[in-house]
Amino acid sequence: MLDHTDMSILNELSKNSRIKMKELGEKVHLTGQAAASRVAKLEDNGVIEGYSITVNQAKLGCFMHAFINIYLHDIHHRPFLSFVKTQNQFILNNYKISGDGCYLLECRFPSNEYLNEFLENLNEFANYKISTVINKM
Repeated sequence: MLDHTDMSILNELSKNSRIKMKELGEKVHLTGQAAASRVAKLEDNGVIEGYSITVNQAKLGCFMHAFINIYLHDIHHRPFLSFVKTQNQFILNNYKISGDGCYLLECRFPSNEYLNEFLENLNEFANYKISTVINKM
């Protein structure tokens, strides 16, 4: 069970995973060494699985942000999933969902032309409904 200090550590690490342990300790009212020990324990117990970065996709030239609901009417999903594996330059996340659709793709494209080509290729494997992001709130 996590206590308030552990939750505070996770909160601070989620804001900045590169924070120095001394600074983390100050923020959660521990010494740097005690904070480092808590972080190590959270890692050892599998609470912290890893550290990641956030990439600004627009600065990489991917201005189109879209969510695509995938509808498969066949019980065989392998052809679609194989296609998805080949499109990792566009697909940020692939979620298996319940409700409206079978999968939800989160994608980024450099232009409408790339999006259109992706959708034409996707149509060989599945039907879809697309929503484009206007602005992140």
